[in-house]
Amino acid sequence: MNFALILFLLLLFTGAFALADALYFSKQRRKTDKEPWWIEYPKSFFPVILIVFLLRSFLVEPFKIPSGSMVPTLVVGDFILVNKFAYGIRIPLINKKIIGIGEPSRGDVMVFRFPEDTSLDYIKRVVGIPGDRVVYANKKLFINGVEQPQKRIADYLHPERIHYSTQFLEKLGEVEHALLVEEDTPSAIPFSKAFPFRENCNYNSEGMACTVPPGHYFMMGDNRDNSADSRVWGFVPDGNIVGKAFFIWFNFSEPRRFGRFQ
Repeated sequence: MNFALILFLLLLFTGAFALADALYFSKQRRKTDKEPWWIEYPKSFFPVILIVFLLRSFLVEPFKIPSGSMVPTLVVGDFILVNKFAYGIRIPLINKKIIGIGEPSRGDVMVFRFPEDTSLDYIKRVVGIPGDRVVYANKKLFINGVEQPQKRIADYLHPERIHYSTQFLEKLGEVEHALLVEEDTPSAIPFSKAFPFRENCNYNSEGMACTVPPGHYFMMGDNRDNSADSRVWGFVPDGNIVGKAFFIWFNFSEPRRFGRFQ
């Protein structure tokens, strides 16, 4: 369901009634006449829908985390807020950037339209920016030939299945974040699809290596062995960017999961 489109259509519908009343219907009524319900209701809803549409399109938008690909940073059921102007102001619905403000940086957690189906929103961490050579070999990440520092910390317990995963702190750009690996899972990427600029990548038994093309980004989940990401389906074009995720505002299962994250 394209909620942005539904909201836009409701805005047009209620706005048309409000405009028609201002230009015509109000002039036909006597001062003592009560507004008919079919004028009153759309006029009442119009300013509310307008505010929601503007906030959601240009400031912040809420999302719910549907999968475990970003554990331990984000877990299933987290409701998060996404900064819509961090990477520039875009025209609603068509997502075309009209004002550049900033660019994604390595380490950012970013929401984007899935390249294979732009009706779906995905969330992953920015690992490679345009021009980067990204190598993921033997479960170690290298950017432009430099291994990204990792420090092992206490294993992570998945409460829903009573399973422990090896946990590290990784320094990626200016961001230090936690990630998970499964030590008994092979290093090789199990499969990859055909995708634009697939020729920029090569795969072997140790992992993969890709050069990020201009105007694109390489994304990975923090749950490294349980995330279908750019290693599988390729690069994310700049035109697919939705915004920068930055805040957990609720989780019904874990109410204490509240606050900023990296």
